[in-house]
Amino acid sequence: MRFAAKLAGAVCLVGLAGVLTVQLWFFAQVLWFVHTDPVRTAFMQARGETLRAHAALEGKNPARSVRLAHHWVPYARISPQLKRAVVAAEDARFLEHGGLDWDAIERAMEKNQRRGRVVAGASTITQQLAKNLFLSGERSWLRKGQEAAIAWMLEISMSKRRILELYLNVAEWGEAVFGAEAAAQYHFGVPAARLTARQAAWLAAVLPRPRRYARGQTTPYLARRVDVIQTRMRSARIP
Repeated sequence: MRFAAKLAGAVCLVGLAGVLTVQLWFFAQVLWFVHTDPVRTAFMQARGETLRAHAALEGKNPARSVRLAHHWVPYARISPQLKRAVVAAEDARFLEHGGLDWDAIERAMEKNQRRGRVVAGASTITQQLAKNLFLSGERSWLRKGQEAAIAWMLEISMSKRRILELYLNVAEWGEAVFGAEAAAQYHFGVPAARLTARQAAWLAAVLPRPRRYARGQTTPYLARRVDVIQTRMRSARIP
């Protein structure tokens, strides 16, 4: 019994050390991105691998047929309209919370309970950035917990302005289209700095399912969503 207890304790210590090592690795990466712009993210990498696999199945050369559209632009060269639209659509309390919006989480849980299924989420911009930078699209409690931990690391290491700058530059906005600049050019043929309020609201509206809509496509649902976002933009606070 003594040996079994010691063995169990040793296993727990090794496991704890492993978890701590992983968290320190994530934290080191977060600190690196405080002043360094990411060239590729985990989400971009995963998307690229999926597209290359599809290309190979179709008999195409993956190296030539798969290219991600992504061009980094600094915060000042992104339209304030897009900043307001994304905050209004994705995280109205962005400037107030510390990475997780507990009020939004409670509302989402209540809504899901009423519907009997998951119909609402409560991921903040910081959580979405954590997922895009480091994690996969897998849905699990373990991944969600890691996402929350990284979101906390981002919040204690970076300004809100930097978090939003990173998010706008790595968010997915179409088939192999990442970041505000590539999205603005792809969907509207303009740089991110020149997006209008309506165009910005459209880009914010498609964020939950960016590959579902073709260039500048409008549907009755999407038009209503864009109207709502444009209304909310007036009171949206950005860093």
